[in-house]
Amino acid sequence: MEEVLAAIPQRPPFLFVDKIISREGNSITTQRTLREDEYFFQGHFPGNPIMPGVLLCEACFQTGAILMRAGQQPGLGVVTRIKDTKFKNFARPGDTLIIKVTLDDQVDNAYYMSGTVFVGEKLILKIIFQAALLPKDM
Repeated sequence: MEEVLAAIPQRPPFLFVDKIISREGNSITTQRTLREDEYFFQGHFPGNPIMPGVLLCEACFQTGAILMRAGQQPGLGVVTRIKDTKFKNFARPGDTLIIKVTLDDQVDNAYYMSGTVFVGEKLILKIIFQAALLPKDM
């Protein structure tokens, strides 16, 4: 967790990465275990809780930001484009998300990435997104 906290500015309750599992070349794999007492399960949906899709996307974005910082470049990673997002299944309390993000291309401060989220062997989300590394004082 310390490595995650050192890499990105997000903090609980808006931190959706528990730990870095692996980092190889242009890809990174992280993990997030969903607790039953997560704030977003209270209203999404009572009696049938599922993790909101936008938060699954955010888990990919945070994982991508960690990958962007792997080069130790200073700055703030911000999402600038989202496309081809597909939600395939649900994530529920007790599930462990496995989040994989690959850097497909980089041009200056623009990072083109693709991500997936799995629970076990079950694909939950596929996404293609772009982020920029901006100076922290913006």
